[in-house]
Amino acid sequence: MLELEHRFRVVDVSVRLSPIDDSDTSRGLTITPDRLEREMHQAGITRSIVFPPSRAGTSYVAPNNGVARRSVDRPFVAFARINGTQTPGRNATGRLRNAVRQRTDHHTSPSDIEKYAYDDRFHGFVLDPTVDGYPDDDVLAALEDVDLPVIVRGGVDAPPETLASLLLGRSFPVVVGRFGGHPLNQPLMNEMIDLLGVYDDCYLETSFVRYREQLERALFEHPDRVFFGSGAPACHPNVAVMEILTLDVSEDLLRRAFSKNACRVIDVLTPDSGP
Repeated sequence: MLELEHRFRVVDVSVRLSPIDDSDTSRGLTITPDRLEREMHQAGITRSIVFPPSRAGTSYVAPNNGVARRSVDRPFVAFARINGTQTPGRNATGRLRNAVRQRTDHHTSPSDIEKYAYDDRFHGFVLDPTVDGYPDDDVLAALEDVDLPVIVRGGVDAPPETLASLLLGRSFPVVVGRFGGHPLNQPLMNEMIDLLGVYDDCYLETSFVRYREQLERALFEHPDRVFFGSGAPACHPNVAVMEILTLDVSEDLLRRAFSKNACRVIDVLTPDSGP
């Protein structure tokens, strides 16, 4: 594919990287780190946050370490995927279930959070509530102590209201993936954009958001809160970049979405820290 030419520095906050070899296709499209690096280069993306795919009922220690190894000497920034024991149940049964449910060996513990935070290979965390559940109070406290960004996959199974009650408003930055409305749920996206006016340390990333109205609204109303995310390899990064380039917004807003906003929150993405 031809390289996509544009005059913006682009950093990507949403890239799935397989921690094992290319023969593993059990979780959908899987490509090698070399091919992923080439595709990012073709799209003009200079730095990418990468993390392993979500897998129910398994520990993420080995996949996280695999992603960190495959990021060495590449323009990749490893984030550690975490999981939890809690469900968003609000009734008495749900609260009781959460109260009695204990962490097992495959659940992320507070000590795991500390180890990832002080391991210079990792620069933040990723959570898919639909598969991973939500952290318990002890893990949330550890996340607040280390104060690293957390990228959370939002959508119909992890709606804005639930994310607000369980994650937002804490001391660490929260980047809500897919505008909080995956798959293509415009009302949820609008609800998530509304919450940007309530929570100061909440941000949105653009992967799999196919609606110009919501993308442009978020950039106009909250120009400092939108981060570019491609959703690669499920979505080709060229396509994701072009969707942002074709918005009817100023070059300043494009620069903010493509890199300035994310670099302000995630230091390792700045030009001084890498390509």
